[in-house]
Amino acid sequence: MALKTVHPNKNQPRLWRNVILLYLIIPLVLLLCGGDVGWWQGWVYSVLLFLAGVGGRFLAEKRHPGILAERASLEKAKNAKPWDKVLAPMMAVSLSFPLVIVAGLDHRYAWTPLMPAWLTVLGLIIITLGYAFAAWAIVENRFFSTTVRIQTDRGHTVCDSGPYRVVRHPGYAGNLLALAGIILALNSLWTLLPAAAALLIAVIRTALEDKTLHEELPGYPDYAKEVSYRLFPGIY
Repeated sequence: MALKTVHPNKNQPRLWRNVILLYLIIPLVLLLCGGDVGWWQGWVYSVLLFLAGVGGRFLAEKRHPGILAERASLEKAKNAKPWDKVLAPMMAVSLSFPLVIVAGLDHRYAWTPLMPAWLTVLGLIIITLGYAFAAWAIVENRFFSTTVRIQTDRGHTVCDSGPYRVVRHPGYAGNLLALAGIILALNSLWTLLPAAAALLIAVIRTALEDKTLHEELPGYPDYAKEVSYRLFPGIY
């Protein structure tokens, strides 16, 4: 079957503006809640988030022209699984604003005792690895959509290369790995609460998505036999 590509269109500038604004607003919320212009950990995290969010999408669009429009298509999102119309926005929000709001307020009011510097550095390394792994998934998989649907209109096939050789849902896995890094890098044990909620939502969505792919995407059951784990190697 010939692969179909969603080609760039006149809405590209608007799509890029929306992406850039999102990855500026999230750090802005963090820094405003933190109330400290000298909070270097907050600034470093903000840079990492922006580079992964915007840079990953830039590389994905360069490799798979039109993927940005595909991911932003409200018309195609209507064909998503009913449960994902709820879980997709819940997951997107849970991995961003609750985390930075709590971490920022924690920094402002010093709810968490100061952690050793080496934990901060470790946290930043974990964030970098997690976001890089998630961005790699978007770049590798031309069918990486914002909602769960079998993209028959685009000749949907199984992606089994790159990070998909490690786990079946590397985009989710990378973002979840970054959660642990955020707690350490931003010195916020209270961030464990929104992180736990994000983890729960991600696990539920992964289970439902994996079930859908098993049932509806040709070749996926065979791929699942080769790559045993959904999110965490050796665990799940």
